[in-house]
Amino acid sequence: MKLPGGLDINAMMQQAQQMQEQMGREMKEMTVEAAAGGGAVSVKMRGDFEVLSLTFSPDLIADGDVEMLQDLTVAALNEARRKVEESLKGRLGGMLPPGLM
Repeated sequence: MKLPGGLDINAMMQQAQQMQEQMGREMKEMTVEAAAGGGAVSVKMRGDFEVLSLTFSPDLIADGDVEMLQDLTVAALNEARRKVEESLKGRLGGMLPPGLM
């Protein structure tokens, strides 16, 4: 279907689908690492927000402070999520019209 000005809506839709598929592949390939508590808890997360690993410092475990362990785990996970979102914004920002991100 051609729009005024010669724009082909079908071609635009195919291009958008290809871009979406490419972004999906890139998200699965991208990884970020984040830490909390000076590295006491570290997280490795994929760009599609799948957690690949969660590591605890032996010293943190030895202390037995469960509340601290929980807090640092949440902080590390949130930092990893923030890094993924920041990276995605950077990648998507160049594809979208101004003001949409």
